Amino acid sequence: MNEEANLKPTLGQALIPIIFVIIALSYGIIVWEVDPHIPLLIAGAVAAFVAIVMVGYKWDTIEDGIFKGIMLAMQAIVILMIVGTLIGSWIEGGVVPAMIYYGLQILSPQIFLVAAIISTIVALFVGSSWSTAGTIGIALLGIGEGLGVPAAMTAGAVVSGAYVGDKMSPLSDTTNLAPGTTGDVNVFDHIRHMLYVTIPAYIISLIIFALLGLQFAGQSMEQGDIVLISETISEHFTINPIMLIPVLFVLVLIGLKVPPIPGLLGGSILGGIFALIFQGAAPADVIGSMHYGYVMDSGVEVVDDLLSEGGLDGMMWTISLIFVALSFGGILERANFLEVILENILKVAKTVGSLSLVTHLTSIFVNLVTADQYLAIVLSARMYRDAFKEMGSHPKNLSRIVESSGTITSPLIPWNTCGAFMYGALGVNPFAYLPYAFFNLIALLLSIIYGFTGFTMEKWEGNEEQTADAD
Repeated sequence: MNEEANLKPTLGQALIPIIFVIIALSYGIIVWEVDPHIPLLIAGAVAAFVAIVMVGYKWDTIEDGIFKGIMLAMQAIVILMIVGTLIGSWIEGGVVPAMIYYGLQILSPQIFLVAAIISTIVALFVGSSWSTAGTIGIALLGIGEGLGVPAAMTAGAVVSGAYVGDKMSPLSDTTNLAPGTTGDVNVFDHIRHMLYVTIPAYIISLIIFALLGLQFAGQSMEQGDIVLISETISEHFTINPIMLIPVLFVLVLIGLKVPPIPGLLGGSILGGIFALIFQGAAPADVIGSMHYGYVMDSGVEVVDDLLSEGGLDGMMWTISLIFVALSFGGILERANFLEVILENILKVAKTVGSLSLVTHLTSIFVNLVTADQYLAIVLSARMYRDAFKEMGSHPKNLSRIVESSGTITSPLIPWNTCGAFMYGALGVNPFAYLPYAFFNLIALLLSIIYGFTGFTMEKWEGNEEQTADAD
C-alpha cells in the first residue's frame, strides 16, 4: 500500500470514467430507456481499469474503495429494508388505508399540494426527510392519487416539504454535518444563516403549489371517484382513528431521538400487530405482506394500484442501485480521481461569486458521481473552507452553500442514495418529480444568486473563535 501513497491520476485520466458515466447514463436512460444499474456497473469497471492499468493501483486498493463506498450507505440500506416491511405491514394493518380514507374526507384537490408541502412540520420535528417520506409521504401519495393529483406533483410537494424540515432541523444529521465539517460555525448559526435562503424559497414554493392546485378545483374526481375509493377501502379494512396510532408512535419515537432503525422497525411490528387484531389477518399473511408487499384485490383498479405496495422484496431494486452507484463512487474516491478534478476546479475560482458557484457545482457533481450526499457535503466543505477564508468570506457561507447544493439536490438524482430512497418509498422516479420539487430548485438558485450578488454573504475577519458544537 505504501508504494501507492503518492499515486495520482492526471486530470485526463481522472476525467475518463466521469465522461464515460455521463455518456453511459444519458444514452442508457434517455435512448434505450433502461435502468441505470448496468451503465453504472460498467462505469465502475472503466474506473477500475483506468486506476489499475493507467495509474498503477492494485486491485486490493480498488476493492477496498468499493467496500468503503458501500459501507457509507449500510445504514440507509437497512432503513430501506425496514421501510419496505413497514409499508407492507401498515397497509395490511389498515394504517395506510386509514390515512388515505381520512385524507380524502378532509382535503380537496385544490388545496392538496399546499397541504402536502406542510410535511415540513413533521420533518422539522423528526429531523429526517427519509422518515417523513417513508411515513406521511406514503399516505400523501395515496390521497393525491385519490384526489386526481398527478403522482409526480404530489411527490414533488412531499420532497420539497421534507427537505425544508430536514435542512432546518437541529436534529438532522446533514444540518449538523455541514457546519461541523466546515469548522468555525455552530449549528444554530448555520440554521439562522440558512433562513435567508429557506424562507423565500419556501414561500415561493407554497405560492406555486397553490396556483397549481387551482387546476384541480371542481374536478369530477372530487365527487364520484373519491366516494368509490373511500367505500372500497372501508369495505376491505376496519377504519377508525385508532389505526393512526402506529404513525404517531413512530413520529414520537423519532422526535425523542430514538434512532430511525429501531423506530421504524417498531412501527413495522406495530403495524403487523394491528393487522392481526383489527383486520383479522393471519400471521402468514402479515409476514407475506412484510416480505413481498401487500396485494390488494378489490376489483376497483385505482384502489388495487394504490394499495398493492411495500415489502422487503420491493426495495431490492433500490438497494441494488445504491450498491452499484456507491461502488463506482468508492473507486473514484479511493483512487484520488475526485481529488484531482476538484483541485483543478479550484484554480478557476478567483472571486467570492465564482468560488460560490464552483462550490455549488462541486457538491452537485459529487452527488452525481458518488451517489452520496454526505460525500457531497464533506468533500466540498473540506476542499473550499480555506479558500473561503482567504477571500474574506465567512465559513457560515460555505456551510449554507454545501447544504443548499449537496443536501437538497440529492433526492433529485435517481441513483443517489437519497433519490433512490425517495423512489423506493414514494414509487415515483426522481426525474418525474424533479420539475415539481420547487423548494429544492428555488433554494439552489437563490443560494447561487446570493453568492454572486454578495447578499447575506457575511465577511470573515479571521479572528472569530467559534466551534461547531458551541451553543
